[in-house]
Amino acid sequence: MKPKFKGKHFITLEEWTNEEINTLLDVSKDLKKKFKTNEPTEYLKNKTAFLMFFEQSTRTRNSMEAGLAQLGGHGTFLDTSTMQISHGESAKDTATILSSYGHGIAARNCFWGIGNRYLREMAKFSTVPVMNLQCDLYHPMQGLADLMTIQEIKKDTKKLNVSIIWAYAESHKKPISVPLTQVLLFPRYGMNVTLAYPEGYDLPEWVLEKAKQNAQDHGGAFKVTHDMESAYKDADVVIPKNWGSWVRNQSDQVVDTLLEANRSWKCTEAMMALAKPTVSYMHALPADRENEVENVVIDGKHSIVYQEAENRLHTAKAVMAMTMGDK
Repeated sequence: MKPKFKGKHFITLEEWTNEEINTLLDVSKDLKKKFKTNEPTEYLKNKTAFLMFFEQSTRTRNSMEAGLAQLGGHGTFLDTSTMQISHGESAKDTATILSSYGHGIAARNCFWGIGNRYLREMAKFSTVPVMNLQCDLYHPMQGLADLMTIQEIKKDTKKLNVSIIWAYAESHKKPISVPLTQVLLFPRYGMNVTLAYPEGYDLPEWVLEKAKQNAQDHGGAFKVTHDMESAYKDADVVIPKNWGSWVRNQSDQVVDTLLEANRSWKCTEAMMALAKPTVSYMHALPADRENEVENVVIDGKHSIVYQEAENRLHTAKAVMAMTMGDK
């Protein structure tokens, strides 16, 4: 049965089959090729999407706005602090009205315990697709771009050793949505996934159980360790990135005793030397340079962060073209 994409919400990749994700990746690759050769891709001509941001963004906002323009459509950036949301307007009313004005709604809301619920509430009342630009639990746009990048660099994903590793950072208390999305998605493509973090930076138990099930169902593997060095050893891909201790501690305080106790969790040349000689370093960006990662690593020969960031444009376009398009 041919997958139906038009009008489908994009809130978590867990609600998209591998067949559907593969189609998105095929479209992404085609759009990337056409972008390089300046071939027009006006698949969303005269269509509008509303881009709601509850917080700051660089890659996500610009990949969506540029992507819509390249698809022939228009993106309306909405700072929610200047909307009636800031005065208490409900998700129902916002979604009902905005969906009557255009062809898609996308939102970033990472507030712990609120973000995903807000997106789900909008999706319930929206007559157009609702796209998750990152919430407290999921970041499907990033996950899709990460998968595309790994496929470009490594070709076959089966039995790849991919390590998702917590790293020290002081910039802000970051959501768990990037590592959570990765541990659920990568095992579905046959990867051997290791999740490494100091005790206290847990992901929800249901996520670990689902990651194990996804690995079992698709020929991958999944394990958790609290030993940083073992996660780097023999890795094909390493993704050292900070995330907050939201599961155990809902305070939004950035620097605390738990964080300070784990300063040694840093991606260094010495750690990279434990991985395979062909290891790739990835990061969703922005990286907290010299805290999460040494400059010599992120700017070095193993780093593919800029290719990963570029792919955010093409995968975002694929999601919009398929869900907002006429087919």
